[in-house]
Amino acid sequence: MKPEEILAEALRVLREGGTILYPTDTVWGLGCDATNAAAVSRIYEIKQRDDAKSLVLLASDLDMVARYVKEIPSIAVDLVEVNDAPMTIIYPGAVCSESGDRWHLAGNVVAADGSVGIRIPLAPWCKQLAFKLGRPLVSTSANISGEPTPQRFSEIPQEIKDAVDFVVPPSVDKDSTGRPSQILKVGLRGEIEIIRK
Repeated sequence: MKPEEILAEALRVLREGGTILYPTDTVWGLGCDATNAAAVSRIYEIKQRDDAKSLVLLASDLDMVARYVKEIPSIAVDLVEVNDAPMTIIYPGAVCSESGDRWHLAGNVVAADGSVGIRIPLAPWCKQLAFKLGRPLVSTSANISGEPTPQRFSEIPQEIKDAVDFVVPPSVDKDSTGRPSQILKVGLRGEIEIIRK
């Protein structure tokens, strides 16, 4: 498949409520439309993970982030502007709904305290995928919960590959670092908590 055909097929699957296995700027991830609660539930099933744990999302830019959180702390804007490595920011006040419309995050991607972790990927392919979808993507490591995180496509368990609706060909993986992102939790008054360096 040509790169544009791969992107088109991934978008088709996401828009139809399916799940994908795809390369991010960190590790290979399981993804779906973050506004589709049924698709998010399927991700939890594939990972055999407790749905009480929230999921990281990918957004194309800060404008997209702003549509899905009540307020972006100014410190988060500064962090995004100077960032040159994969960084997930946990924002307070996710805009979510159980009703399932594209303008609200699915309730099952949000943490119990109402926060949500979002990363603007450095990888152009991921950024384009989120941009063309027009809403955030779930991005969680492609492993069974509790098992090691695969750093490369060849390390992903076959049961994960068989469980998703579309596997992005490994040829697209030019920007994955094979390492998880740093995670920072920010507050509305400029507080920063380092969750993972």
